[in-house]
Formats: sequence, C-alpha cells, structure tokens
Amino acid sequence: MDRADIVVAFALAAEAAGASGLRIQGVSYVAAVRAATKLPIIGLVKRDEPDTPVFITPRVRDVAELAEAGADIVAFDATLRVRPDSVADLAAAAHRAGALAMADCSVVSDAEAALAAGVDVVGTTMSGYTDGTVPEGPDLDLLRDCVALGAPVFAEGRYNSPELAATAVRLGATAVVVGSAITRPEHITSWFLDAVRAARPAPARKAAL
Repeated sequence: MDRADIVVAFALAAEAAGASGLRIQGVSYVAAVRAATKLPIIGLVKRDEPDTPVFITPRVRDVAELAEAGADIVAFDATLRVRPDSVADLAAAAHRAGALAMADCSVVSDAEAALAAGVDVVGTTMSGYTDGTVPEGPDLDLLRDCVALGAPVFAEGRYNSPELAATAVRLGATAVVVGSAITRPEHITSWFLDAVRAARPAPARKAAL
C-alpha cells in the first residue's frame, strides 16, 4: 500500500465520503495528495534519528519541506522527551511557512507545554506510544484533559469505530483522525477474522453437537 497512487486513491475516497481533512505521512505523498485535492492536509514525516525516541517530524527542516509540499497543518511529536529540535522551534517553523502547528501529545503536560510554546492544535496521537504499553482503546481521559485546556483538540489514536469517533466529538474534540480503520485493510480483515473465530464453537462443543 506504500505507493503514491494508492495513497492518493485513499485520499480521494475519503473526500468522496465527506472527510473534511487528511493526515498524510511523507513529503512526496503530501505533494501527490495536494495535487489531487483541495482538502486541508495534516502533513508529517516519520524517521528514526540517533539519540532520540522522537520520530514524527523531528526536525525544523522537515516542517519546512512539508509546508512547501502543501501541508496546511504540520504535525510533530510534542512529547517531553529528548529531541533534536524544540517544540517552540518546530511551531515557529510551521508559522513561518504559513502552516499551522499540531502537537502530537501523550499526556496533558505535553499539551500544556506545547500550547505555551506556540502550537495551534493539540492531538492525542501519542497516548500509549511512549511507555511500551499500547492500550486497546482510545485515551478518552487524555481527550477530556486536553479539551479542558481550551485549544482545538484532534482526537487521534485507536478511534477505530464510528461509535468511538462520535464519543470523541461529544467529549469536545474539534476533529477526529481515523487511521487504521480506514487505511489498513490488513487490520480491518483481522478484526473480522478474530470475531468470526471467537464465535465458532469450541472443539468440545462441536463434538457434543
């Protein structure tokens, strides 16, 4: 699925269904999607860097490249961890390029610090991805805490059903970012398979029948 034409096809399908924006990873993919649609784009890059666990848009140069490629909002890891470039510098780079800055947060203290550093939007993106334990469902407590800060909040991270997306909106989310439940057919297939397998009779029960 890691091809520009497939990414663009997913983007256009989401637009046709009524999506109000797109979150796209990779400078070249942002450029390809921008050429195909006028929907707002949240752009980011993912790259491992030495001496830091931060891998979502870690550098100021990444921000500039994403904005030049057509991102309206640039998302970056805003967790309070060792990083190559500061959150303030990343936010300032987005603003210089004419884009908004989105802070991908793991806890509310990340969001508080990011807002103080000048970001425009906070997201719950990183919840569960900084301590090695990924929960099964979305972090609704973090969403509530971020909404209470008064800034726009994008609910993101394991919102994999319409019901969970609706819950996020009821809790005050400005928008809901849905990833794997739309763009990862292998995940969607596994959810159905797991449910079907769980519904089958156990071997002992089958024998009794």
